Amino acid sequence: MTTKQRVLAFLEKNKGSAVSGQELADTLQISRTSIWKAINLLKEDGYAIEAVPNKGYCLSATSDLLSAEAIRPFLLPELKERPFHILKTTESTNNEAKKIIVDQATTEAIVLSEEQTKGKGRLGRFFYSPPQTGIYMSLILKPHLTTMDATLITTAAAVAVCLAIEKVTKKKPQIKWVNDLYLDGYKISGILTEAVTNFENGTIETIILGIGLNFRMPLEGFPAELQSIAGSLLSSENPELTRNELIAEIVNQFHHIYQEIENREYLEAYKERCFVFGKKINFKQGKQEFEAVPIDIDQQGGLIVKMKNGEHRTLSYGEITIKRPFNKENLK
Repeated sequence: MTTKQRVLAFLEKNKGSAVSGQELADTLQISRTSIWKAINLLKEDGYAIEAVPNKGYCLSATSDLLSAEAIRPFLLPELKERPFHILKTTESTNNEAKKIIVDQATTEAIVLSEEQTKGKGRLGRFFYSPPQTGIYMSLILKPHLTTMDATLITTAAAVAVCLAIEKVTKKKPQIKWVNDLYLDGYKISGILTEAVTNFENGTIETIILGIGLNFRMPLEGFPAELQSIAGSLLSSENPELTRNELIAEIVNQFHHIYQEIENREYLEAYKERCFVFGKKINFKQGKQEFEAVPIDIDQQGGLIVKMKNGEHRTLSYGEITIKRPFNKENLK
């Protein structure tokens, strides 16, 4: 850990309180000059650090720049040493994760960015990712699953994000099968899972789990084409909640589910939050378009629907596109 990272970790631990330069130097066992240099580097990075006369340095209580030092204190003990890759901007955290896998052959890791210029959604859609208002995260996973079980990661992640939000905000997001989260009728989050498979034995070598979440409203609002669709988790309420804290809670919740994912117990929580049951949907499978009513989720995370002729059919992730929009009017 660099001097700058060590200083940041100490300031994060004491966020909102002034810490003397001497205390920093004594605790970290580095010189006052090194402390001063680290503080200036952190300010250049955008951290709001005030030098309080006769008291020392104070990191603003509302500081919310993404950092491993701010996330780790909220992580479960077994996750605190998980490698982080944090960027100011990138085309896509999923793409960045792919580069990391190739370059470093890494084990499990977490990739975060303040901004995505080409955020990826399912089926090639664009996920609007402006700077410093959202969570754009990819988890690099090394699962022991077959390709048949890949959908479980997506559904598990949807439940994990819901549980994390419910824990730290008391809000109750809902899930649109298979990978979108809605709050008050607006989409606030999308999940994109990509797998690297071994075609010889049908196993998955690496999964990249991408999670995009609109944490706060963008300063200039959403683009016109998204204003009737997109929403955010927070507006001005809960100013004390940071993205770093929610990121940690999402990782924690996913870890709990992931350890026991093959028992599929979490699917009950998924069903409880899935709002498409009983509503007519239009979906496209191949070149044909159909109308049906979702009635259940199967053990692979597939959507069981009742067709107009009474037949039951299971729709698999990646096979279909649900075309009927869901918004605050037809969520009721």
